Amino acid sequence: MGGERRGAPGVLRPRPGDVTAPTPRALPAEVRVVVVTYSPGETLSLFLRSLGAATTAPVAVVLADNGSDDGSVEAAEGPGVRLLRTGGNVGYGRAANLGAAGGDEPWLLVANPDVELGPGSLDTLLAAAARWPRAGALGPAIRTPAGDLYPSARAFPSLGRGTAHALLGWWWPGNPATRAYRLERGAPVEGPTGWLSGSCLLLRRSAFEAVGGFDAGFFMYFEDLDLCRRLAAAGWQSVHVPSAVVAHTGGHATQRDAATARAMLAAHHASAYRYLAAQYAGWRWAPVRLVLRVGLAARGLLGRISPKVGEGAQPTRSADVLERPAG
Repeated sequence: MGGERRGAPGVLRPRPGDVTAPTPRALPAEVRVVVVTYSPGETLSLFLRSLGAATTAPVAVVLADNGSDDGSVEAAEGPGVRLLRTGGNVGYGRAANLGAAGGDEPWLLVANPDVELGPGSLDTLLAAAARWPRAGALGPAIRTPAGDLYPSARAFPSLGRGTAHALLGWWWPGNPATRAYRLERGAPVEGPTGWLSGSCLLLRRSAFEAVGGFDAGFFMYFEDLDLCRRLAAAGWQSVHVPSAVVAHTGGHATQRDAATARAMLAAHHASAYRYLAAQYAGWRWAPVRLVLRVGLAARGLLGRISPKVGEGAQPTRSADVLERPAG
């Protein structure tokens, strides 16, 4: 759940009765779908219905539940869908790890419950995986509620570019640093990138397990960036596949109440510091870490005052760019 997470309600939604939730397959599951839930409401049933049209592969669904109390996960449990209670709100990465553990499916699809998979999108990701044998992670294009293309494939942040993005992005999303970091130039093309949004991520189980899965030290946000960096260090690629398209309604948890929104903003900045401090470890970088801590604390305070700051940079490209020839 790293960085901002947004998507488009209804853009890919099937007509009622068109698609049903997964059912048991005679063949062993090829993909384990891990959905981290926390009182997801009706979004979970929409996700499961969209999964039926997203792939022809045998799938097994695990709901890694962090303490839902709205009845949605119990209603979803049934043939082909297993409910795994994590024991409390243990965080996104830890819950995803628990949901992935103990299986032998070669692929893991880790997804937020407020994602709607486009028709054939999972099959498209699996086909791309065959073209990229060193891909440890593959991510689709993500539509936003406003019909924009969410920047789900990004470069690894440098200190300078990341600082400029944090300072400028919320009021000038088209600034050069933000556009370079979020790779928002031209039509997206299939191929390796720095890191991919964890809101919908296909993972090669062997690669995921080789690097130890998500770092559970990130409660939420930046666990996807951290995972992709560790995959890259181990020789794996993170591949963006824009021909696979999903919609992400986003903001389900933050829409509950102001206190939850503030807590998530604080978690975002805490995870940002944890990630960046690890990149600049050692006594020589202590002044840099101090500046980062003070700067992130100030931005967090400003974000509590102005929701626009907390939301960060908005997308700069329409999802219509997906229909245009690359280049």
